[in-house]
Amino acid sequence: MSKDVVIVNRWFSSNMKFLQVVAAMAGVALVGLGVSMALTNPSKDTYEEYAVETLSTYLKDEACMQVPSVFGNALRSQCKSLVDTARPQIEEIITQSTQQYNFIFFSVYRTNLEIGSFLPAYQFDTLGVFQNFYIYRAEEK
Repeated sequence: MSKDVVIVNRWFSSNMKFLQVVAAMAGVALVGLGVSMALTNPSKDTYEEYAVETLSTYLKDEACMQVPSVFGNALRSQCKSLVDTARPQIEEIITQSTQQYNFIFFSVYRTNLEIGSFLPAYQFDTLGVFQNFYIYRAEEK
């Protein structure tokens, strides 16, 4: 065997060991990430709390502020207290209109809000991962 072949074999052998160590560390990191994702996959109850809070805040900050000023500011403030009073009904609507698709590492929640024929219906798709929620689609039906 020539001297050059021996050098190449030694270089390849030492680099293979390094690559094996890197691959093993990457594997351990991926397993750790998967375990942590599975352990922090939020439950449907946690999502429902998030959805009720998000919807209530939206109604107070956006919908109540769109009350025509013809009625004065009193109606706007009453609107906000009506949202607080209706919170149990909002919770019930969210609970009944939400489906969870659990993928072990994360969950997808689909909420179809259909309150009545006098209001438009909406569909919200939300990703739940690491105990956080990300709405990735909200559309009027």
